[in-house]
Amino acid sequence: MLPLIALFIAAFAFGTTEFVIAGVLPQVADGLGVSIPTAGYLVSGYAGGIAIGGPLLTLATKTLSRKALLLGLAAAFTIGQAACALAPDFASMLLLRIAVAVAHGAYFGVAMVVAVGLVRQDQRGMAVALILSGLTVSNIIGVPAGTAIGNIWGWRATFWIMCALGVVSIAAIAALLPRTTGSSSRRVSLGTEVRALARQQVWTSLILMLMLMIGQFSLFTYITPTLLEVTGLDEGLVPWVLLLNGVGATIGVFLGGRLADWKLMPSLITMLFMQAVTLAAIYAVSPYPVPMVVAITIWGGLSFAIGTPIQTRILTWTADASNLASSLIPAGFNVGIALAASLGAAMLNAGYGYRSLPVVGAMAMLVAVAVALASHIWEWRRNATPPLPAAAE
Repeated sequence: MLPLIALFIAAFAFGTTEFVIAGVLPQVADGLGVSIPTAGYLVSGYAGGIAIGGPLLTLATKTLSRKALLLGLAAAFTIGQAACALAPDFASMLLLRIAVAVAHGAYFGVAMVVAVGLVRQDQRGMAVALILSGLTVSNIIGVPAGTAIGNIWGWRATFWIMCALGVVSIAAIAALLPRTTGSSSRRVSLGTEVRALARQQVWTSLILMLMLMIGQFSLFTYITPTLLEVTGLDEGLVPWVLLLNGVGATIGVFLGGRLADWKLMPSLITMLFMQAVTLAAIYAVSPYPVPMVVAITIWGGLSFAIGTPIQTRILTWTADASNLASSLIPAGFNVGIALAASLGAAMLNAGYGYRSLPVVGAMAMLVAVAVALASHIWEWRRNATPPLPAAAE
């Protein structure tokens, strides 16, 4: 359990630095002498670094010891936070954020593989859930704390605190992670890695991931104006609603881990359908504050409960060639987030209004149900079994 806690701490650190920028964006823009929309590129640039740089760095470092690589990525994070705190201008800040994002993308891919390698086969879902919970807990604790620190002492102080958190993560990985963790993948060629992606369980899971992000972020990207204009909430209540959504997400992560270890595909199909129903309910109750808050909490829980078995399935079916596939998990999520936000913007620009956004999400979830059901039936008819892990070196 302690090695997984070490991986969680670094996941929490990476998650906090990705999302806390939104909380201090006006201060960062003012401090670097740019407009707030321009400062917004610090968010999209980070997502791009994860999606593109993460898989490339993972492949480039696949022959390294997993513990050494994780320590290196945590060190890159720590140095990056200190550099961001000292950034003299916007261009420097953007480049530094992208560099940290590349380490972020590689970290989550490698950490997931290491985590499932540290536990029994029937505990893989919970291992994935613990790493993924670093992102949800960062939204509940890290982002509000980082934002408060930025409001009191300035945005540069936020990054110095993140640097200190990076030091803690380095110490935890060095002390708690076994030296023999994981395997270098010298025996696994790039061709083998690519062929592993061709397994239907892998590419269908990536489709499910994309649909999940459309179901989540086509609405979540615009959740604040939706709550203000459609539900009619007071602006001061919005952070509390988002907090409840984050609490639901954290509970959902571990629920999804339990279900992934129990009956992965039946649980996944059921939750995808439940999410479609929940998004339809959000459409129906969006003008009514109390039902809307309840629905948003359930929606957040289901989103992360679904994400855990999807990632567990990818890791299970690429156990013999996991580097490329594992690095595509954070990349896929960020591509999906960008696509969902763009789809939501297109809907709004076409005049459909904020209330239409959960309808788009519900349709995406129904597509996911169909894909997951077809994949499960295919797998069941052929009595397919996952590959064995690649030999350690």
